[in-house]
Amino acid sequence: MLFLFLHKVDSMCRFLKKWFGFGNKIEKEEIDIMKKFLIVGLGNIGAKYADTRHNIGFKILDYLVKAEDTSFETLKLGDVATFKIKGRILILLKPSTYMNLSGKALKYWLEKEKIPLENLLVITDDLNLPFGSLRLKTKGSDGGHNGLKDIQDKLQTTKYNRFRFGINDTFSKGRQVDYVLGEWNEYENSKLDERLKIASDLIKSFALAGVNNTMNQFNGK
Repeated sequence: MLFLFLHKVDSMCRFLKKWFGFGNKIEKEEIDIMKKFLIVGLGNIGAKYADTRHNIGFKILDYLVKAEDTSFETLKLGDVATFKIKGRILILLKPSTYMNLSGKALKYWLEKEKIPLENLLVITDDLNLPFGSLRLKTKGSDGGHNGLKDIQDKLQTTKYNRFRFGINDTFSKGRQVDYVLGEWNEYENSKLDERLKIASDLIKSFALAGVNNTMNQFNGK
């Protein structure tokens, strides 16, 4: 009897799927969601922060937006740009909440666009890496970074993809804040465009090839 009942239920589901497209619609929505990515560059708003080391997240997204011939639009909790690449939709976000409240904007756009956590990528500066060095990870601590600390608090997890861009740690004792909020030196500026190009390629690879392949290809570059 149970077998007959289940058989009838299965037949009914097939009928609804064939004639009304219920199943197809659900499958299509799931596929569409998996093709959307939220790329969040961390930084502080305002002209005085634009060329600082701490704003490398903004800098990378600015470079990518220009390369893809699109532009940012000021929307709720941040500047947002969107472009498509080989069937993937990349939503780029520069939070307007200042660094210490980055998680608020990130969570809002993640939920608004119904993007799965595995399709989130956060871009941040890292004092523990040499200048221009790239490091993609799928989880980790905030490392004392206030932006990552707030994101961890809002998401209630440390398991999200983060892309760290090295800014080096060549500062004297007690001068860390001045260093990260300071502008790039002459040498760094001369190499920055080259590193921004590679950083942009990493982001596109994340959406197209997946996080593991991208880590293998770009980490340590």
